[in-house]
Amino acid sequence: MVEPKQASPGAKTRRPRTKISAALMEEEEGDLNKHWRKYFLAALAETSNVTAAAAIAGAHPSRAYKVRRLDPEFARKWQTALLEGYQNLELEVLHRLRFGEDKDGAVKFDNANALRLLGLHRENVARERAMRENEDVAVVRAAIDAKLEQLRRQVIARRSAETKDAADG
Repeated sequence: MVEPKQASPGAKTRRPRTKISAALMEEEEGDLNKHWRKYFLAALAETSNVTAAAAIAGAHPSRAYKVRRLDPEFARKWQTALLEGYQNLELEVLHRLRFGEDKDGAVKFDNANALRLLGLHRENVARERAMRENEDVAVVRAAIDAKLEQLRRQVIARRSAETKDAADG
């Protein structure tokens, strides 16, 4: 058995970490304290930067990360905001690549990066199309349930016919 260490007489002792009190948790859950989330998500969509978005929202980045970890809905909105932010960034880059950048009075085009981004964009479009086709999960689930019900009735009918044939035979 291992004995706990004894603190020396002059040593400072660390206070044990405490969990967040119920009152603070209620405060976090209350509508008044959730306003920062709206500003954070809007800023995250604009900047694609968690630290900058937290500063704009008046919250510490660690708070945002903690809420994301604890609140699945906020985590989903966070991911949506990041996706929107990267789409905005891509549009800005595409604009510069399409219309060029003014360098010393001459418009310059970066064709290599333009072609690379078009290739990446093609993948994004395919991914979005696949997601949209799978959006209506309820319809897919209903079709599967209907097919299973049809198969169940066929099995019952076949068993019933087999039982009847066995009784008649």
